[in-house]
Amino acid sequence: MTSRRKFVQQVAALGTLSAASAIAPSLARAQAAKLRVGLMLPYTGTYAALGTAITQGFNIAVEENGGKLGGRDIEYFTVDDESEPAKATDNANRLVQRDKVDVLVGTVHSGVVMAMVKIARDSGTLLIIPNAGANAATGSQCAPNIFRTSFSNWQPAHPMGKVMYDKGHRKVVTLTWKYGAGEESVESFKEAFTKLGGSIVKEMYLPFPNVEFQAFITEIASLKPDAVFVFFAGGGAIKFTKDYAAAGLKDKIPLYGSGFLTDGTLEAQGASAQGLLTTLHYGDGIENPKNKQFRYAYGKKYGIQADVYAVQGYDAALLLGSGLTAVKGSFGDKKSLYGALEKVKIDSPRGAWTMSRAHNPIQDIYLRRVEGNANQVIGVAWKALEDPARGCKLGA
Repeated sequence: MTSRRKFVQQVAALGTLSAASAIAPSLARAQAAKLRVGLMLPYTGTYAALGTAITQGFNIAVEENGGKLGGRDIEYFTVDDESEPAKATDNANRLVQRDKVDVLVGTVHSGVVMAMVKIARDSGTLLIIPNAGANAATGSQCAPNIFRTSFSNWQPAHPMGKVMYDKGHRKVVTLTWKYGAGEESVESFKEAFTKLGGSIVKEMYLPFPNVEFQAFITEIASLKPDAVFVFFAGGGAIKFTKDYAAAGLKDKIPLYGSGFLTDGTLEAQGASAQGLLTTLHYGDGIENPKNKQFRYAYGKKYGIQADVYAVQGYDAALLLGSGLTAVKGSFGDKKSLYGALEKVKIDSPRGAWTMSRAHNPIQDIYLRRVEGNANQVIGVAWKALEDPARGCKLGA
C-alpha cells in the first residue's frame, strides 16, 4: 500500500509536469495560477486502502493529460480524514478556508462526506465525491456545486434484491455496520427484495468499525434463513468472509453482498470469497478499450490490479478535466462550469455513464462472481440504473 508520505511526494511531482500540447499565449496567461485541488481521503485506518486507490486512480487520469486538468497545472493539498466524522468539519474547513482550494475531492465514509457536503453548500466550493454513497448528498442535500463519480448507497444493493429473489430465496437475514452506508444499502436491498415478495427474517447491525462477528454468525446459523445479504468493505469485509467460512456456513447458507464485500480485498480473503456473488458498477473482465488502457497503466505504475475505488478516482479527474476544458480552464463562471459538468458523458473503464439531474452517475450495475483473484462480470444486473434522488429539487 502506498504510504501517505509517498503519496504526497507523488502528487508534488505530478503538479510539476508539463503539458504535452502547446497552449495559446493568452490562454496560458489566464491560467497562470495553478488549480488548487484538495484531496480529503482516508490514508490510515479501516479504509486506508480505499483512499489510496482513489488517489492513485486520480493520478493516472492526470498523467494521461500531461500533468494537467483542463489545461491547468495542479497544486495538491491533502488531508487524512481517518474516516472520522467528528474531525470532518475541521478537516474540510482547513482545505477550504486555509488552503483556498478550488475543488474538494472526497471521501470514502458516508458520515464524513455529509460534513463535506455542508461545507461545500455553505462556501460554494465545488465538491466531487469519488466514493461515499450517502443518499442525501445527491438527494435532499443536492446542490449545483456537488457532483459524484461513484454511486449512491441505493444503487449497488438494489439490483441484488431481484438477483436473490430470482434464485429462489424468500427468507433472508441482513447484516451490516450501523452507519450511513450500511443502513442505506440494506434499506435499498430490502426495498427491492420485499417488493417482489421476499421477507427479511432479521436485520442485524454492529457499530462501525467493529469486526467481532461471531455472535451474529451463531445467530444466523440458528435462524437458518435461505440466504444472507451483507454490506461490509475493506478490513471488515476480509474478516467477515473468513469468519463466515470458518463457521461452516458458506456452503450451507449462501452469502451475497453489495460489491464492496469483495472489491480490493480478494487476495486477503482467499478461499473464503470464492464463488460469492455481488452487484456493483464495476468488475473484472469488462471488455472496452478504456478499461484495458486503464488497467494496463494502473498495473504498470502501481504493481497491483485496479479496483472500483481506483476507477472512481480516475473518473473524478476525468469529470473535472472535462468540465474545465469546456470552460477553457476557468473557475470564474461557476454556472457555466457546473452546466458543463452536468452534460458530460464519461468514457469510463466501467462503461460510459452520464450525470443524473441530481449529479449522480446513471450507470450499469453488474452481477459479478469471485473467481480466483477476480470479480468476474457474469452479466448486467440492472441496465442504466438511476438513483431516485429522493428530496432533490435540482432539475425538477
